[in-house]
Amino acid sequence: MTRALGRSQESSCGDCRLASLCLPIALEDGDINQLDQIIQRGLVLQRGEHIYRESDPFTSVYAVRSGSVKAYRMAGDNREQVTGFYFPGEILGMDGISKNRHVSSAVALETISICEIPFERLGELSLRLPSLQRHFFQLMSQEITEDQLLITLLSKSSAEQRVATLLVSIASRNARRRLSATQFRLPMSRTDIGNYLGLTLETVSRIFSRFQKLELLEVDGKEIHILDPERLAAYQEDCLGSDIG
Repeated sequence: MTRALGRSQESSCGDCRLASLCLPIALEDGDINQLDQIIQRGLVLQRGEHIYRESDPFTSVYAVRSGSVKAYRMAGDNREQVTGFYFPGEILGMDGISKNRHVSSAVALETISICEIPFERLGELSLRLPSLQRHFFQLMSQEITEDQLLITLLSKSSAEQRVATLLVSIASRNARRRLSATQFRLPMSRTDIGNYLGLTLETVSRIFSRFQKLELLEVDGKEIHILDPERLAAYQEDCLGSDIG
């Protein structure tokens, strides 16, 4: 089971450098104070520790403050199926809304800090703050869209397109956090990447080597330097065309 979440004395939502990505983006200063009252922040988990596990009761959604998280499900053959990666400023846990139980697990890929947002209290607050409700619906819509993108990616694109699309996604998410979109560290393993993209470990490694030979990337272990963002992005155009709009 997951560890109990305790309240800390860390900065408020209004002072958080990730506020422009998280729920407070929709709120005025006075409304942020109301959101602050329900959030429990500052829980630190180490690599390999779970925020929640598949079939755990759904009580909260979570905002990543630092570090990265992997979401996964157990397939029918008892093998892990990676379903997503979450970075600072992103919300996870919404998979549990429909059945009041989580349908996936969320595990820390490295040391992480997260905020817990009790869903029942968030719902009550959303009734008083329509802008918060609207923004939360937008987050849910974004997650649905990303699930559809993954389905399209796995069904219609080549292995090279899949890897390129993941790298471009991470680059754009870094840019939203005002971090480098061309130089970053991959927190997940090559095995996790292959699992997520429906590729073998050998194929993922081969593609990284190919991208280096094409001078699209420089790769040093988990350190990535995108040398030609436009050419890399071109690999995903075919699979992100009219079907996704």
